[in-house]
Amino acid sequence: MTTTGSLAPDADADASAAARPARPALPAPYLRWLAGAQLGYLGDAALAFALGWAAAAHGGAAAGLVLTMITVARTVLVLVGGAVADRLGARRVMLAGDAVMLAATLALAAAAGLRGSPLGLLLLAALVIGVVDAFYLPASGSMPRLLVDAGELPRALALRQAGAQLAALLGAPLGGALVAAGGLPAAALVDAASFAVLLLVLLFLPVSDPRRAPTAGNGTDRPAGLVREAAAGVRLATGDRLLRAALLLAGAAAGSVLPVVALLGPLLARAAGWGVGAAGLVAGAQGAGVLAVAVLLARRGTGAGRPPHGAGTGAAAGLCAAAAGIALLAAAPVPAVAALGALLTGAGSGLFAGRLGPLVLGAAPDTHLSRVQALLTLVQSAALVLSTGALGLLADTAGPRVPIALCALAAGAAGALALASPVLRRA
Repeated sequence: MTTTGSLAPDADADASAAARPARPALPAPYLRWLAGAQLGYLGDAALAFALGWAAAAHGGAAAGLVLTMITVARTVLVLVGGAVADRLGARRVMLAGDAVMLAATLALAAAAGLRGSPLGLLLLAALVIGVVDAFYLPASGSMPRLLVDAGELPRALALRQAGAQLAALLGAPLGGALVAAGGLPAAALVDAASFAVLLLVLLFLPVSDPRRAPTAGNGTDRPAGLVREAAAGVRLATGDRLLRAALLLAGAAAGSVLPVVALLGPLLARAAGWGVGAAGLVAGAQGAGVLAVAVLLARRGTGAGRPPHGAGTGAAAGLCAAAAGIALLAAAPVPAVAALGALLTGAGSGLFAGRLGPLVLGAAPDTHLSRVQALLTLVQSAALVLSTGALGLLADTAGPRVPIALCALAAGAAGALALASPVLRRA
């Protein structure tokens, strides 16, 4: 075998490889925390299924009340939760949250084993979950910024998104298996075990909380002080042009994209006579699209030490792609086409989240990391609650295809406005 003509290309390749810095591995502390967090996501998803199943035995209104209790408690307290995390430190708040949830899930398992699943017990469990979420979610949302360099944030958050999506896909089947094997107590015990593991991971995690909001003195330790700090976070985010635009875009995406597969997809399958299998196919295709894009973003990264470029444009393009998928779903004549639309919707929303998340987290000041994450959670939750109710009513009167088409228009308009926004284009 001759080597003539092969040396020059190899030399060029070597020179090109030397010119490109090697992509560094994500920090080991982040990967350890992420592994524990993904286990926690899986346990939470399994318990959520078990709670919903137990609540359904009391009727549809009761099941809706249990789920609403979690959302309302989280929404009411999340801004205060962000202020607490910025003041005390994300790690401390997460340790407290995991300890509370470990005790709560053990108590739920014991109570459900002794008394079954009365509605009062389910509502109390939902209230505890919602309150802990209000403090835990802003703290956990700021952890990647504390553990990962700015240039690797997109890859780190994409990996987290992929793990969370995988946990969501596996959580319901796991919850069903646990309920079949041991009822609600079994699901609660498995979730308790996941909290115990995450608690141990956090205890030995080498991260400090140096970035705390400065105290204002005179009553900052009282609830009124926390409210003032939460309000300061809102003022900061709404006064920053980039954060304001990103939060508005996140709300528009949550209100127009998230209800499509969760609410309107099953309604479309019923109205079209496709059956429950088609509804599951549509939901699975959407999840697969999110997971595929998240894995791709996690593998690609942005290069060693380089900040992400075109994050705002990428988020807007992802939302436009999701809008195209939703439009295809609205017009789908058969389940296969609906699944293709859901797959495109998931891929677009995955790109949107994978680009907007690092943008928001990177733009937040060190002293306000958790409060900005809390505001992001609040904006998305409020938009989702408002749009879900309105879209459900419209589906009852006009059929599911009309609200799906409106969601496509809303998502497409939001994406187009974001593409035209100078602030987001320069982000």
